[in-house]
Amino acid sequence: MARYTGPMFKKSRRLSFSVLESGKEFTKGKKRSYPPGQHGTKKIKLSTYGQQLQEKQKIRFAYGINARQLKNLFNKAKLQHGVTGTNLLILLESRLDNIIFRFGLTTTRNASRQLVNHGHVLVNGKKINIPSYLVKVGDTITIDEKSKKNVKILESLQINASTLPFVEFDKKTFTGKYLRTPLREELNSDLQEALVIESYGRA
Repeated sequence: MARYTGPMFKKSRRLSFSVLESGKEFTKGKKRSYPPGQHGTKKIKLSTYGQQLQEKQKIRFAYGINARQLKNLFNKAKLQHGVTGTNLLILLESRLDNIIFRFGLTTTRNASRQLVNHGHVLVNGKKINIPSYLVKVGDTITIDEKSKKNVKILESLQINASTLPFVEFDKKTFTGKYLRTPLREELNSDLQEALVIESYGRA
């Protein structure tokens, strides 16, 4: 299944989950809070399978990955020490496009992917144009000179006043660092990764 590139607001309403992690999809007066469609106001009780599928979709749409990428990350996560679900989220957070998003250089992960794809990001001084590249703890990420004057990047840095504790970014030098792996409580509490693990465990 390919990565979803359609309207994110519609997906957020369908899943009752802020895919953009900003809550803008449910801002009063802008977007309706109930699912799209003529039967959107009806509450449907999901089966266990339905709940598991929904959690997969939440993760996929939030991090901008396809079904195969999610399964591959799960396979890596289960080989690591610790809780598989937490390991999965850590791997997702370690993706280069996500780290750029966490730095506050963009307002969405989709914009971060474009920034990486276009070759504007360097990891430890080496240009990396693969959004799924897994950043290691201690890696230093910088933005090339021509992108430092990018209007959208500058606007995004003004909007995002702070970053999460496991990353740091210097707005003067446009240099960031992946300090440590994130703790589960620092990540999106609306994600129920245990259901995703259960789903793959039964496959």
